[in-house]
Amino acid sequence: MKKVTKNLSLLLAGGIVLSLVTISSCKKKSSDPVLPPIGGYNNSNEVAAANLLAHWTFDGTLNEDKAGAVPTTKINNTFVTGVKGQALNLANGYVLYPAIAALSTASAIPSVTVSGWVNITNNNTSPTCIFALTQATGVQTDWNTGPVDYYAETGHPLSTNDTLVLHSSFSTYIGASRFGGDNINDYGVRGTDFQTVKGTGKWVHYVMEYDGAGSNIDIYANGILVSNNQFRHRTMGAPPVGIGNITTTPPIQALFGAFPNAASGFPLSATQAWQTYMTGSVDELRVFSKALTAAEITALYQLELAGR
Repeated sequence: MKKVTKNLSLLLAGGIVLSLVTISSCKKKSSDPVLPPIGGYNNSNEVAAANLLAHWTFDGTLNEDKAGAVPTTKINNTFVTGVKGQALNLANGYVLYPAIAALSTASAIPSVTVSGWVNITNNNTSPTCIFALTQATGVQTDWNTGPVDYYAETGHPLSTNDTLVLHSSFSTYIGASRFGGDNINDYGVRGTDFQTVKGTGKWVHYVMEYDGAGSNIDIYANGILVSNNQFRHRTMGAPPVGIGNITTTPPIQALFGAFPNAASGFPLSATQAWQTYMTGSVDELRVFSKALTAAEITALYQLELAGR
């Protein structure tokens, strides 16, 4: 993918092989044992619950769980078995949502975490946009004007069949000017600057977060920090200062499986040749209005992996 600039690039990777345990879902009986907490939580919905702004379970429905937002456009979507219940499967398809009220204030996500499970493979052709928070369809003028893009370099020439290259970016507006940064697990010294994610064709817990207080963007895979430490701090100006909190230009919409462009319903954003629709699956996608701690991310990963 060609959109990697000096001030907007980061790298990550996580050497993690994921083994999933099939959990049978059944109605709880009074004789069932009480499961011990994981990380202090009984289930995944307890993690940072006060900061959870949006949640897609994809358990037989495309509707967003907290506000009940119904998609305006859906193409080539089905449901498959996920990590926790069912998951959204796209076969060269996408799903677009209208404005979501909890995300549609200028200061809704001063810091942000996007957490989800993804199952994709490298295609040696094009990147895969798994999820994006966007400006309104009639306003967004470029795919990366944000506020959030959460994707993978599935067509990256350096990736091998079992290596998943994760890439996320954020954008903020200060006055009329846009600033932002991205992070990718693919540059520098492997194992030192970043970690490798062995994760194509299997479920991987993929978390991106931006901490407005520290101006840092990070990526986790299966509970492990895989960011490139040398590039995580995002700055602007000269002398450089941290970018700070995210300020959005609401209303904010959500998009699964496509980059925000004319082909996915954003007429002012030209479709670029490398931009295609997603083939793969996504499950339990959550958006938080804070940068989760490492302990919270680990707990969320372990709880959802256990079907909780």
